[in-house]
Amino acid sequence: MKYNYDPESNILTLKIANRPYEYAEEMGDFIVHFDKKNKPVYIEILNANKFIKKAVNVLPKSSIKEFYPQISV
Repeated sequence: MKYNYDPESNILTLKIANRPYEYAEEMGDFIVHFDKKNKPVYIEILNANKFIKKAVNVLPKSSIKEFYPQISV
């Protein structure tokens, strides 16, 4: 999995497969891109700072620092 955080747009992107996507669905602050077989291949998390701050309570601290080094945990 590859990921990128853009602090200017506050979007966290997760590339979870090396397949082209056919369509996307928006689910709140998440945009999930699916391939022809309806498998997710790419995820965009809008308002990522809010998501990460909530995720701090359920994810290991090392994971939070890896995805979002600006946050203090």
